[in-house]
Formats: sequence, structure tokens, C-alpha cells
Amino acid sequence: MMRTSHFRALLAGAALATLASPAFALDGADLLAKLNATYATSGVSISSSNVTADGSTVTLEGAELKATGNETPIKLGTVTMDGVEEDGDGGYKIETVSFEDVNVTEDETIVTAKDIALSGVSVPGKVVPGTLESLLMYESATAGPVSVTAKGKEVFSMSGMEANITRMDDDAGLEFDATMSDLKADLTGVEDAKTKDALDKLGIHSLDGKVSMSGSWELASGKLAVDEYAFDFKDVGRLNITLAFSGYTLDFLKNMQEALKTAESNPNKDEANAAMGMAMMGLVQQLTFNSASISFDDASITKKLLDYAGSEQGVTGDQMAQSLKGLVPIMIAQLNMPDLQNQISAAVNTYLDDPKSLKISAEPKEPVPFPMIMGAAMGAPQTIPQVLGVTVTANE
Repeated sequence: MMRTSHFRALLAGAALATLASPAFALDGADLLAKLNATYATSGVSISSSNVTADGSTVTLEGAELKATGNETPIKLGTVTMDGVEEDGDGGYKIETVSFEDVNVTEDETIVTAKDIALSGVSVPGKVVPGTLESLLMYESATAGPVSVTAKGKEVFSMSGMEANITRMDDDAGLEFDATMSDLKADLTGVEDAKTKDALDKLGIHSLDGKVSMSGSWELASGKLAVDEYAFDFKDVGRLNITLAFSGYTLDFLKNMQEALKTAESNPNKDEANAAMGMAMMGLVQQLTFNSASISFDDASITKKLLDYAGSEQGVTGDQMAQSLKGLVPIMIAQLNMPDLQNQISAAVNTYLDDPKSLKISAEPKEPVPFPMIMGAAMGAPQTIPQVLGVTVTANE
């Protein structure tokens, strides 16, 4: 009995040793190869001077990232991947990808960034064109404090950045959002005398706000919709841009990358640029315009600007506003777009009387192919507002 128990113990130990042996260890080189196979879709490649695997951690030493069209690679240093495991289909799941802190000094300027990481990373085992399995996916990207110091004084800072990506049902596309929080800029160090004087009169010595973005991308139609791209600053206002167009498919991206590679491989840069221009012109014609808008919600900056502009002309801010009301119709009359001219004049008058919000929208009844827009712009530019469904409103 004693011998039998010893024999079983030896078998168990052998099994454990086998499981822990290199044959079952993560293959760091394979992970890097599959990373590059996926990155190829976006025209990016990553290299490493040394790849090591220790348990569920894979480390890339001396890592560099190179993008098509950019001859100088970005030095990443050491990249650490924690919680790495194979997904059963030849691909990998990675809990966290951590990057070295940034600390770059150039002349008298120092740029630092901390806690840069990706989480929930998926690396497909096989790139499947036309699907999300051809892309490197992650659930979130974060960065901690960012600081820019010039001549020993902090001129810009950000408390953090976060971006999130969510797959749609049935992998039909992606939804995304991003936020850059607590952006602060010190403007007291502006050296240009005229700009400094203007900022002083406006009472703007710093900026404090955030940038946010959200949208979606549908694979089949290639519809890319940016529902929000907002710059919101205290005592200034909120500028928001939206845009939606179709045709931005994975095939479109592939063709664009191939055009970039062709141009990059051509030693004759003039020929390369000309060919690139023609290729881009052809690609743009595959796109369709859906909608766009730009809006501004005032937070006291308009009144300050009117007062400042008026002081430069020797009049009050109210008098400057009245002057602008008379000038705007004259300036836009040259566009030969009567309907739009009336909308702009009415919106400007409303806004200057009581600055709250101003918005320019382009929402055609039906999506408009880019070739149609280009044709209208060259042949009958005055029809553009009708083609795109342009409207201008204020305080709505």
C-alpha cells in the first residue's frame, strides 16, 4: 500500500511538472506575431528587441510602434501584458496592457504622462476580413495625469483620459466614448504682446474644462457617426461638433492603407504625393454624407469679445453688436444664397441680442454621395445649402 501511494504521488508530481513545463507556457513570439497581423489592418506594426513570458505575463522590451506613412517609429520602451490567456481559437485575451510612463524633455519643455494602459484586450487568432476579428479590440484605454512644463512652470495639465469601446449585438459594429478630464491651461506665459494684451482685456488668464466624444461605427454600411465631440470650458462656452457619413468600411480602410504603402515605397516623393492624391480622391467618392452640425453654447465669452472688439474701434460692446448686425447681410450677400442669407442674418441678430446658443446644421432629406457634393461645389456652389439641407439657428 505504501509503495502504491508513493507511486500515485510521483504520477501527480509528474503531471504538475508537465503542466508547468515550457511546452504549456505562453508563446510570446506568437502573441506578438498575431498582434502585428491584426495591426496590419490599420497600417501599424510593433517590434520588440526581446519578448519574454512568465506565467500569465508577457513583456515586450524595447518596443517600437511604426505607422504607415511615418518613417520614424514611436519608442514605447517596456510594454507589460498581464492576465494573458489563449482563447481556444488561437487568439489571446489580455486583462491589462501597461505602458511606461512618459517623461520627455526638449529644450526647456517637459512632457509627462502616467498610468497609461489598455484593458480587456482581444487579439484574434486569425484575421477575418470584413469582421471585428480583423481588428485589435479593447474595452477601455486610460491615462493618468498629464503635464506640460515650460521653463519650470506648468502650462498644461490633465487629470486623466478614458476611452471605452463596446461591441454591438451580433458584432454589427462598435459604440465608443472618450473623455479628457480637468484640462487646465495657463495663458499668463503667452509671449506675443498683442495676444497677451487681448487676453488681459478679455480677463482670460487660464482655461479650465474637458473634452468629450461619443459615437458609433456600423460595419456593413460603414456608417461612422460622431454624436458628440465637445470642448467645454468654464467662462468660455461649449463647442460641439457632430458628423455622420457612410462607406467607411473595413474594405475602405484596407484600400486606404494600401495606397499609403504604395506611396511610401515610391522613392520619387512628387510622384508618390500625386498618386496618393488621386487614390484619396477615388476613395472619397465611395463615401456618403449623412449629417453634420456645429454648435456653440455661450458661457459669457461673447459679451467679452464684443466689448474687446468695440474698445479697439472706440465704441461700446452694444454698439459693436449693432454694427455687426448691419455688416453680416452685406458680407454674406456675395454667396448668392438668398434662403441661407436670411437664416444667417436672423440667427446672428437673435444671438447678438441675447447670446445663448448658435447652431449650423446640415441634414439632407436623404444621404448625399460625396461625388454629388463635389459636383455641386464645382458647378453650382450656390446650391450646396439645398443639397445638404443647411440651416442656421440661434437660442433654440
